[in-house]
Amino acid sequence: MKTLSTTLNIEDDPRWAAVIARDPRADGQFVYAVKTTGIYCRPSSLARLPKPQNVEFFNTAEQAEAAGYRPSKRAGKDQSEVAAQHAAIVATACRQIESAETLPALNQLAETARLSPFHFHRIFKAATGLTPKGYAAAQRSRKVRERLADGGSVTDALYDAGFNSNSRFYEAADQLLGMKPGDYRAAGQNNDIRFAVGQCSLGAILVAQSERGVCAILLGDDPHQLVCDLQDQFRKANLIGADDGFEQLIAKVVGFVEAPAIGLDLPLDVRGTAFQERVWQALREIPAGSTASYADIAQRIGAPTSMRAVAQACGANRLAVAIPCHRVVRSDGNLSGYRWGVERKRQLLERELT
Repeated sequence: MKTLSTTLNIEDDPRWAAVIARDPRADGQFVYAVKTTGIYCRPSSLARLPKPQNVEFFNTAEQAEAAGYRPSKRAGKDQSEVAAQHAAIVATACRQIESAETLPALNQLAETARLSPFHFHRIFKAATGLTPKGYAAAQRSRKVRERLADGGSVTDALYDAGFNSNSRFYEAADQLLGMKPGDYRAAGQNNDIRFAVGQCSLGAILVAQSERGVCAILLGDDPHQLVCDLQDQFRKANLIGADDGFEQLIAKVVGFVEAPAIGLDLPLDVRGTAFQERVWQALREIPAGSTASYADIAQRIGAPTSMRAVAQACGANRLAVAIPCHRVVRSDGNLSGYRWGVERKRQLLERELT
């Protein structure tokens, strides 16, 4: 796989700005190597900054080592210790939020972590992709979904999720579920989902949209199977074939598949567990042309030992390209499984890297 190096002036490269800022959010997206010393570092390294003309960028540490560079022991040790501390702080805060009947105040969470509210908030969002309030909302969403999916009553679901009144629950239900709670329990009954199937260079593509936004982008070889997959997901929804206006939406998605540089700005209807939504948010923060390993994503969301669960969340993603799970690779840089086929994953990455 290609490195991220380009012929552009290093100082004009946005990655150089991340190195200068020692931005921990860029860790896992690339490493920079120093030609004069033969070492490579993470973007957040505390090592002395090199001259830009001596810098070379790589997707992964493995690629830098394959090019003959060795890791910076001092910077690597310092950063790994800081990352481990942050991961422990975030993991503790997540457990505190999950076990609380009501969301703990930011000051309370920060005090437990022995950090200022501002610093804690920044670390928490950098690790999980969500604010503490957003993480709490995702937890509620997970609890409500699980309770309704098990056939529980709406009343039981709302109290189990921490809502103290029906009015507060129904005010939040649309945001939590994308539909009325009774309709969600009935697998999408009474909800309209418009969809269309088209063709792109990767094969058949299905795009579906609910009232909240695009809820599915599926890739495959068999158009009929894609429609069946959509029906399985929304068993009792009203699936409506696309009209001429909807064709413009699928054309926009196909255009992005063919030329990722144009970007894709669409409202999304994202539905998953709290953990899945943390993973998917982290995936959306991987820049086009970059990759991250499952271990990198697990580290970013504050669950460094959850590589397998991260892989499962990637496999559960229904929004191909919009949530770019194709940018996640193995720690050695090689491609791994992809819900829509490894060859499609390879082609998507090649288009972004050229």
